[in-house]
Amino acid sequence: MGFRLPGIRKASFSANQASSKAVDVEKGYLAVYVGEKMRRFVIPVSYLNKPSFQDLLSQAEEEFGYHHPNGGLTIPCSENVFQHITSLLN
Repeated sequence: MGFRLPGIRKASFSANQASSKAVDVEKGYLAVYVGEKMRRFVIPVSYLNKPSFQDLLSQAEEEFGYHHPNGGLTIPCSENVFQHITSLLN
């Protein structure tokens, strides 16, 4: 019997749709917006303790400060880079 670790979950709608509707995120997860198209990903909050994810958060702070235009946490990198970094966290 094996355990499957929680990974990122890619939402099937754009950031504009997310900001116009109340969207539920399961307890223990966090929604972030990534890339030029501002794709929404739902990630485990445990990622917040990982040094590589904290680097992304530092970049987000440098670029956006504490004002994120979509109302959610915006990560300033490409979707491919984000998916690569989070795949290493699983």
